[in-house]
Amino acid sequence: MTLIRFISADGRHVQDVTGKPGDRLLDIAQAEGQPLEGTCEGQMACSTCHIVVAAEDFAKLPRASEEEEDMLDLASHVTRHSRLSCQIWLTEALDSLTVHIPGGVHNMQGR
Repeated sequence: MTLIRFISADGRHVQDVTGKPGDRLLDIAQAEGQPLEGTCEGQMACSTCHIVVAAEDFAKLPRASEEEEDMLDLASHVTRHSRLSCQIWLTEALDSLTVHIPGGVHNMQGR
């Protein structure tokens, strides 16, 4: 199991959840009510599932593909630790992951 810590854009709200190997971070976030829209349903055709991975966890993840980097160019509040949550799959080796919801997130799905 992987412990996932979601931190709100303002840093005031922290939610700890767990996921299992093979789970996609976007699916976990949406199931837990995090404001990640995922308009394209994980097809990497938008940037509405943009998150910022904690610096200490960023190196634990595989590198972003060129296509993911291109989509991140369209996101607001991008940092050097930005990723699309639809492209992060939990693995046996990933014991914990802290992600920040970026400022300016607007979930049009009303979750």
